Order: sequence, then C-alpha cells, then structure tokens
Amino acid sequence: MTTVISGCGVVSPAGTGLTALADLIASGEPGHAVPFAPDAGQLPDVAIRTVGDLRVADHVGRKGTRRLDRMVGFGLVAARLAADAAPGGVGADQVGVVVGTSTGSVRSIVELSAAAGGEAAYVPSRFPNAVMNSCAGQIAVRNGYRAVNATLATGHASSPAALRWGLNALRTGQADRVLAGGVEELSPHLLWGWRASGTLEPGAVLGEGCALLVLERHPDGESGGSGTVLAEVTAAEVGFAPSVRTSSTIGLTDALSRCAERALRGIDPMRVGLVSLGAGSQLGTRSAELEAVRRVLGEASSPQLIRVSDVIGDCYSASGAMQVAAVLAIWGRVGEASLPVAPFALVTSVGLDGNVGAVLLRRPA
Repeated sequence: MTTVISGCGVVSPAGTGLTALADLIASGEPGHAVPFAPDAGQLPDVAIRTVGDLRVADHVGRKGTRRLDRMVGFGLVAARLAADAAPGGVGADQVGVVVGTSTGSVRSIVELSAAAGGEAAYVPSRFPNAVMNSCAGQIAVRNGYRAVNATLATGHASSPAALRWGLNALRTGQADRVLAGGVEELSPHLLWGWRASGTLEPGAVLGEGCALLVLERHPDGESGGSGTVLAEVTAAEVGFAPSVRTSSTIGLTDALSRCAERALRGIDPMRVGLVSLGAGSQLGTRSAELEAVRRVLGEASSPQLIRVSDVIGDCYSASGAMQVAAVLAIWGRVGEASLPVAPFALVTSVGLDGNVGAVLLRRPA
C-alpha cells in the first residue's frame, strides 16, 4: 500500500485554492501585502504577506461562524477546499484531522487574557479559540470527522510532523483518510514578538495561511483513476538539532541532512528533480538548508529549487504544507509532454529552534 494525496486546500496570500498559488508562483510576483483591517497602524516595520478579504461564510455557510477567530477560519476554508478537491469528497466517520501550528492563535490568547478581567460574557464564548487545538477541533466538529484528531507544534517543522502523524494514523488503521497540514496567522502580537526576537534576516517577509492535504492509502501501482492522485507521499521525517546558536548553524545542517537521508532511503538522489526549500526568514537557516540539500543529493545533482516563501512570505508552522502545495501546483501546471525525467520532489524544513523536517513526494505516473 502507498499513501497518496488526493486533494489539497490552500488559503494563502495568493488567494484561495491551488490554482491561485500556482499562478502566483508562475508570475514570481509577491502575494497580498495589505494588513488585516483591524491591525492597521499597530504593526512593526516588518514586511508581511497576508490572506486577503476571506469571507468564511461564503465557503462553509454562516451558521456557527460568528465567534470563530481568523485562524480557525483559515482552517475551515482550507478543509472545505481540500474535501471538494478529493474525488467523491472525504466522507466523515473515518476521517482524521492533524494540524501543525505554532501556539494556536496568539491573537485569541492575548485578547482572551485581556478580556478576563472585563467583559465576563466574552470569556466563555471565546475561550475555545484560545486553545492550541481549536483549528483541528473545529474542522472535525463542523464536518463530522470522527477519527483521530491531533495538533502538533514543532516550529518550522510542524507541517512535516503533522504529515508524519497522519501517515502513521493511516498505516495503523486509525483512519481511512486524514486531512493533514499546517496553519499560521499573523497578528500585531506575533509580529512584535518576531521583531523583538532578533532572529530575523534583514528584509525577512512573514506570511500566513493554511494548507491541508487529503491523505489516503491506495494499493501499490494503483492511482485510483485518472486525475485522482496529486502525488504519492513516499516519506515524512522529522528531527532535531539539540544545540543550535544563531552564530553557528552547523548543527542544523547535520540534523537536516540526517532527516533527508532517512526520507530518501532506497531512492537514488539523482531521481529528485525538484526541491521545495523551507528556510525563509531566520538568520542563517537558508545557508544551512542549502548545504544540507547539497550534501544529501550530491554535487552531480541539479534539481530545480523553489522557495514559495519568496512570494507568500515565511508561514512558519504552515510553511511545510505550503511547500508541498507549491510542488503540487508546479506539477499540475506542467504539460505531460514536458514533465521532467526525475519523478521525486524533496520538501525541507528548518528552524533556529533546532526542529527540522523532510518530506519526499513522487509525481503520479
């Protein structure tokens, strides 16, 4: 049995849907950069890429959405888009949800804390938004998904960790299908925190959004019918560099190299034709990532390198899922006659907290 991606839902600074992301990547132009209206005038001097005017009710209906926060809105819309893209939908009973996030919605946590001493009625109605698993939980509740439900927080590697968790849930029979990916929301609180951290590269651009992938198992060699498989997920690995300093990223290179080597186990590196790079905004991570890729694939390899954060910003915990979506977008736009010979794509994630990840995808035949 192999695990495949049969649907993908994306909410990003490119707009909604995989086609919008593909168009933005092809153009090379930066994504939407206007701050969320209530945040105007409250943001530090940090470049951003934002999700535009997203009307959640237009995608999932108005019922029950009034008190949901913006991050949950991203997740609900991405989940609906992913389910609609999967052939025949995704059902309900045996569908799991696994979401990678940083802390959940920082905005909701801060606003709830501020309201706790004031408007009493605000607290119980808004409390669900402030827990880390609010996005994954709301996706399951609103869609009747009754299989496993999990939220993981491992920095830039959150999305690869979610994909790995989803793969294991499928392999162990805990679900028939899994929606797995990552979500990130920008807010004044988060941006001021990033600015104060001192870890951003000069000219760093931060982004937000959500990408969710429909994972399911197929018999080996079976594509499930024409157009039903976007990619095969060959491996999803995560790792950790226990000692990382901003001034030295050697440990990150070593950790990511080991992680990527595990993902490529049994695969000739020369068969990797595309690498979706994840390091976007943190000091030294780009060079560490490139060195790890060079080390693992070898000097003779010359894959196409893409960095989706250049157009939609560094989406942090959602970055890995956005990188996978970028691969799917590129593969979906290439005509069959001009497909590259090398059938694999490597997706890498790396952060200064020491978390690393690697996902290996195979283009459908």
